[in-house]
Amino acid sequence: MTRILLAEDDQVMRTYLTRALEKAGYLVDAVDRGTAALPLLEAHRFDLLLTDIVMPEMDGIELAQRAAELAPAMRVMFITGFAAVTLRAGEAMPNARILSKPFHLRELVAEVDRMFAPDLASGHN
Repeated sequence: MTRILLAEDDQVMRTYLTRALEKAGYLVDAVDRGTAALPLLEAHRFDLLLTDIVMPEMDGIELAQRAAELAPAMRVMFITGFAAVTLRAGEAMPNARILSKPFHLRELVAEVDRMFAPDLASGHN
């Protein structure tokens, strides 16, 4: 089963995203800040880091950079409501996907599905 680490400081958004992804068949570990994600990244293997960019303590870009050191094969998707931050994220992590708020939960699930479609087709899950 594809395992996702979700870092989102907004509790309502975190709950909605977790429910939508779990309903779509993903295993989700959710945390409220980047600093809480690091111990999980060190202890477990995740297929995707789904992170808000603007968070207290450690932003999503720094989290993604640290995650890339710990798990180079893990994919990254940023979610943000700030256009200027999107540019910075694209420069810092050129292989990451970026989903801009507001988005519909179906869009998020479809984007995550697309990221893993080749793996699912080849039976690597």
